[in-house]
Amino acid sequence: MDRSERKITKIAREVSAFTVQTMKAEGIGTAEFDFIHLVRHNPGITQAEVRERLKIDKGAAARRASSLEAKGYLVRQANPNDGRSQLLYATEQAEGLKNSKAHLEAVFYEWLLSTLSEKEREAFLATLDTLYLRAKQESRAGFPAVRTLIAGEGEQTHE
Repeated sequence: MDRSERKITKIAREVSAFTVQTMKAEGIGTAEFDFIHLVRHNPGITQAEVRERLKIDKGAAARRASSLEAKGYLVRQANPNDGRSQLLYATEQAEGLKNSKAHLEAVFYEWLLSTLSEKEREAFLATLDTLYLRAKQESRAGFPAVRTLIAGEGEQTHE
């Protein structure tokens, strides 16, 4: 039984919907943002590597790269190791986009928290820190405790 009713996930979806709407109004879609994010974290990545990581076809990758280059978010440079491919790099404008997305999320969360009293907000944020740290530790360990719980559910189902 999930007493949280997955509300953390549901809140995150609402924040994401707001962010996507706002960014689309600025001319950047979710797929383009994912493309930029990957390039930002992997400077000099090839378009083929982007296709593989994002699981998109060759045409989609080419269209997104061209669109983002035209909008000033990416630059392409010749690959010195392979004359047939180009290396992709994020521009300063792309870095600003990351900050813009984080800012939009922060504004939404501040708005959401503003309904709580200061005491409620402090208690909630302390609890949130506890949950986040536990989730991060479990993730870094490869999710052993959660996998054990799931395996245990499977055993109970077969009894």
